[in-house]
Amino acid sequence: MASSVQRGAVAPGRPETTPRPGVWLTEAGLLAMVLIWGVNFSVVKFGTRFVAPLAFNGLRVCAAGLVLVAIALGLREHLPPRRDILGMAALGLIGHGAYQALFILGLARSTVGATALILAASPALIALVGRLLGVERPTGRAWTGIALPLLGVAAVAGGAVRTARPGAGVSPVGPMILLAAALCWAFYASLLKPYAERVHPMHISAWTMVGGMPLLAVAGAPAAAATDWGALPAAAWGAIAYSGVGALVIAYLFYYRGVRVIGPTRTAMFSNLQPLIALAVAYLTLGEVPTAWQLGGATSIMAGLLISRT
Repeated sequence: MASSVQRGAVAPGRPETTPRPGVWLTEAGLLAMVLIWGVNFSVVKFGTRFVAPLAFNGLRVCAAGLVLVAIALGLREHLPPRRDILGMAALGLIGHGAYQALFILGLARSTVGATALILAASPALIALVGRLLGVERPTGRAWTGIALPLLGVAAVAGGAVRTARPGAGVSPVGPMILLAAALCWAFYASLLKPYAERVHPMHISAWTMVGGMPLLAVAGAPAAAATDWGALPAAAWGAIAYSGVGALVIAYLFYYRGVRVIGPTRTAMFSNLQPLIALAVAYLTLGEVPTAWQLGGATSIMAGLLISRT
């Protein structure tokens, strides 16, 4: 994301009266973002065939954190106060530390399709947690948009448990771990709202990522020490680079540009494509055939997300 809004861009939420330069380029970037994130599920699943999940995750998140901090320090905007930096780093323990650890452990014990669909319902969980914390007040339509994704998640998780194949790396506990990850993200997103109103989003991403790095580094240290890094094939290093710099840096730059140029709501609409891309890529690259449970859950999740955003 550029350090300042392009000429002709308006602030998120402000009515548009004239076409703005860069909108088409921004939307192309958001399509690239969704493609990167959709492919990332299969890339991580592939990478963890060569590297233990926690070691893989620790390396990719630490690499992304260092790159994000370098970009944040290079912005023209002033650094946030030290108190805000420490507060965002503390939230990063939940949003990037616990979430990423649970994500990688859940994905290692589930299919790519189930993982993508369960996490696609995060907006519904964010709304519920936000209501619990008093930072969100869902409307009647929004409650419908919350209920449908949760029903979809129940279908996906239930189907995953019924069809679990431990010998094939799929366990009934996988969906439960992923639900815990989604809850961590929901609390993180809700508690982060005050910072989002006064801190540049690039700084939010950088300092929250830094906050999650120690937890992931410690959790992954034993597995990392036991890994013969010199024996890894080039494809494994490519998976680490893609899921670290690609998914956690480049895709986020496209996301932040979208928020600033076309607004958060329209930017979020692009994320509806992510689980569909993940299902297609997993089918083409890993041979994962979507189940009837996943297709039914996907329909319910997508319907809920569309209802809540219309």
